[in-house]
Amino acid sequence: MAMHIPRAPGFSQMIKDGAKHFSGLDEAVYRNIEACKELAKTLKSAYGPHGQNKMVINHLEKLFVTNDAATVLRELEVQHPAAKMIVLASQQQEQEAGDGTNFVIAFAGALCEQAEELLRMGVSVTEVISGYEQATKKALEILPTLECGRVKDLKDRDSVAASIKTAVMSKQYGHEDFLSKLICDACLNIMPDHQKSFNVDKIRICKIMQIKAIADTGCKLIVTGGKVGELALHYCNKYNLMVLRLLSKFDVRRLCQTVGATALPRITPPTAEEAGYVDHAYADEIGEQAVVILRQEKEDSQLATIVIRGSTDNLMDDIERAVDDGVNTFKALTKDNRLVAGAGAAEIELAKQISSYGETCPGLEQYAIQKFAQALETMPKILAENTGVKATEVLSQLYAAHQDGQKNVGVDVEAEGPAVCDAVKAGLLDLYLTKFWAIKFASQAATTVLKVDQIIMAKAAGGPKPRENKDWDEDD
Repeated sequence: MAMHIPRAPGFSQMIKDGAKHFSGLDEAVYRNIEACKELAKTLKSAYGPHGQNKMVINHLEKLFVTNDAATVLRELEVQHPAAKMIVLASQQQEQEAGDGTNFVIAFAGALCEQAEELLRMGVSVTEVISGYEQATKKALEILPTLECGRVKDLKDRDSVAASIKTAVMSKQYGHEDFLSKLICDACLNIMPDHQKSFNVDKIRICKIMQIKAIADTGCKLIVTGGKVGELALHYCNKYNLMVLRLLSKFDVRRLCQTVGATALPRITPPTAEEAGYVDHAYADEIGEQAVVILRQEKEDSQLATIVIRGSTDNLMDDIERAVDDGVNTFKALTKDNRLVAGAGAAEIELAKQISSYGETCPGLEQYAIQKFAQALETMPKILAENTGVKATEVLSQLYAAHQDGQKNVGVDVEAEGPAVCDAVKAGLLDLYLTKFWAIKFASQAATTVLKVDQIIMAKAAGGPKPRENKDWDEDD
C-alpha cells in the first residue's frame, strides 16, 4: 500500500500539483516591476528620430528590421503577465491615436522604476498608487494649457503635413518632409464631407452567353476574386474584355468603393447602376514589378494608393509602417485638432508643474507625485541619449528655459552637441490626443501592475512534446 504524503499546510494545499504562486513585495511586486523595466529598457533605444532598429525574427522565421515598438511587441509575443499589461496598454494607444506606443512603454517602465525606489524606502503600495493617480489627474488637467496651436482647416495641406511630420519622423528620419506631404495628399483626396468619419482603410497601400451579354452592356473590364476558366478567357478576348483577378476580397471591396461599382455574387450583366467607371486601365511595370493601374482623373475619388519603392523588402516594410502611423495620426487629427510642442517640451513642462504641485500636497503621496514628475523627465532624457549627447546637460538647459517661461523649448535632435530649440518654430509638433491617451494608458498600466500582490500560475495544459524521429528524412 502506497504511503500518503500530506502536503504542507497553506495556500499550496488548495491548488493542484504543478501550480505556482508568489506573494508579497519581494516575490510578486518586485518581480513584476523588474519585468516591466526590462521591457522598457529593450525598447528605450528605439525611441525618437535617432532610435536604433531592432531585428526581430518571429515564430514563422519572418525577419523584421524596425524601430516601431508596436511591430516589435506584436512579433515578440511577450509572455510575462505584468509585461503583457503594458503591451496591452501600448496596443490600446495604437488603436486610439495611431502613434505613441513607445512613449507608453517607456513612461510605464519609468513609473514602475520610480515606484520601486519608493517601495524600498518603506512607502506603502497604496500611497504610491494614490500619488500616481493624483499626478495623472493633474497632468491631464495641465495638458490642455500647453496647447501651442490648432489645425483650423483640415484641407490645408501645409498645416496638416506639419502636424503629422513628427509621427513620420520617428520612423523615417530624413524623409519626413516628403512622406508627410505624400500622406497628406492621399488623406485629403479621400476626405469625406463629415470629417470624423474618415476611414484609414481607404488608403492603400466571370459563361459564354453571359460574357457576350456583359460585353453588350458596354463594359470593358471585369474584376473577379475567383479563377477564370480558359474558355471564359477565350470569349473575353473575342469581345475585347480585359479581365483582372484580385486575390484579396478586401482589395475587391476597396476597388468597388473607388469606382462606384457593386460587387455581384455571380457573373451576370450589370445594370448601369451596378457598373463602375475608371478613366484608364492598363498594365505597366514599376521597377521589375508588373502591375495593373486603374486611374481616375476626377478629384472626388474615395480611394488613394501610395506606391512605395525601396532597395530591400525590410526598408519598404518600415516605410509602410511610417505611412500607416501618418495616416492614423491624420485620423486622430480629425477627432481633435489641438497640438502641443514636441521634442520633449510638453513632458518637461508637465514635470515642472507636477513637481511644484507635489510640494503643496500633504502626506506621503507627495513623494509619489514627485516620482511621477521624474518619470516624465525620462522621455526627453531618452531622446537626448539616443541623439548621442549627454542627457544631464540637455535636461539642465531645458529646465533653465522652462523656468524662464519658454514652455515650448525641447531637445534639439539635429544639433551636434547638447542643445535645445523652440519646438514650435522647428515644426516639431505632437497631437494633444496622442499625449493625452499615452499618459493615461501608461499610468493606468503602471498602477495596475503595482496593485498585484500575488501571482498564481496554474500548471500548463497539454501532454509531453512529440518524440523526434531521427530516422526520418527532412523531406518527409
